[in-house]
Amino acid sequence: MRISIDQDVCIGAGQCVLTSPGVFTQDDDGFSELLPGRADGGGDPLVREAARACPVQAITVEE
Repeated sequence: MRISIDQDVCIGAGQCVLTSPGVFTQDDDGFSELLPGRADGGGDPLVREAARACPVQAITVEE
């Protein structure tokens, strides 16, 4: 699995962090980013749900 966040689309709603805090965090400006070493999802079963929860679909999950 590979996760990416389109920083040009992200509005910093934080739904990904609330849904999957073991994979996502927010930078100093409030925009979403992946925790270090978590670009593969780290086995978190909620990664896809976090992507669906994004109100602007800034998160892409690929197999």
